[in-house]
Amino acid sequence: MPIQLRQICLVAEELAPVIDDLTSILGVNSVYIDPGVGKFGLENNLLAIGCNFLEVVAPIEDNTAGGRYLERRGGDGGYMVITQADSRETYDAMRERAACHNVRVAFESERGDWNLTQLHPRDMVAAFLEVECDAYNDFNGSWHPVGGLGWKDKVKQDVTVNYLGMELQSDDPFELATLWGDVIGIPCERDGDQCTVALNNVTLRFVTATDGRGPGLSGLDIAVADRNAVLAEAKQRNCYVNDGQVLICGMRFYLHDA
Repeated sequence: MPIQLRQICLVAEELAPVIDDLTSILGVNSVYIDPGVGKFGLENNLLAIGCNFLEVVAPIEDNTAGGRYLERRGGDGGYMVITQADSRETYDAMRERAACHNVRVAFESERGDWNLTQLHPRDMVAAFLEVECDAYNDFNGSWHPVGGLGWKDKVKQDVTVNYLGMELQSDDPFELATLWGDVIGIPCERDGDQCTVALNNVTLRFVTATDGRGPGLSGLDIAVADRNAVLAEAKQRNCYVNDGQVLICGMRFYLHDA
């Protein structure tokens, strides 16, 4: 399949406490800090989740897009779904489909062999959707947002293994799933109330918003090798919900045994 989830971005009011919770509860390591996000009035940190990544950004200036998103959703939570295309052709086709659905480009950059497009969260309803391509298009290797290579020796999978999926919520999950599937180029599937779009490595699940926070990226499905370690640390940090779920940075992390 030509599109892979490569990175999830969360937004937080304060960066350090969230990174502390994530690394301690999920048992993963920080692999990169990108000073380039400073031009957007943000600071960040990226953690390795298998060969994929979990980024957290936090505003360090007033009147930033991240700060407005925090206000809109009433606190910390999901911000961006960042995907990797297997070719420039796949990348361009996704941009074309977005334009056909009147989805605006919030930000774009072309830097030689590295290209990215961020699709506007108002038009995608639940979150930014980003697609990238580069000279390698290696789903398990080089990834420009973490400096390319040099991160693999920091990957730790004895507690958390990898992503399995994500949850996006809205008032009309089927409508949202149809939009995301049309833009990505993978038709949504509907089985009763369950609406899904299958990427190369994860399944996007679309559910009804019931938490009073409106549309958004609301949860992550993760494969864990040591559920007990996750739950014990979550209890210590007041992030425990139940034996199948912990709550970190306003996100529901659903635990699945690897």
